[in-house]
Amino acid sequence: MRTVDLVSRYTVLTKEIMPHLARTSHKHWPVSNDHCFQRIVLDAVCGGVWYDYLLRPAYKNLSYDQAANAVKLCNDIISGDADLIVLNKQSLQWRGKTGATLSPPKD
Repeated sequence: MRTVDLVSRYTVLTKEIMPHLARTSHKHWPVSNDHCFQRIVLDAVCGGVWYDYLLRPAYKNLSYDQAANAVKLCNDIISGDADLIVLNKQSLQWRGKTGATLSPPKD
């Protein structure tokens, strides 16, 4: 798959599918807006605040590996293999937002 195809898939996942699931399914996600999903996924892919690593607009500047990782992470969030609550807290923590402390892992 080409980078442009991966970016297109990432865009559909974060702008359409994930917001729809957040509003209509039994998922108890902490966000429902497309830009929040994009923030969380891109921050996780970059390992910090995405705009410290990517030029704007991010979707036009993703490498192949970043785009592939973004699509994989979106799919993992949807399937429940990645915890959106933890990812959101980490993203907010990187951004210095109050109340975004991470809980220690449960044994």
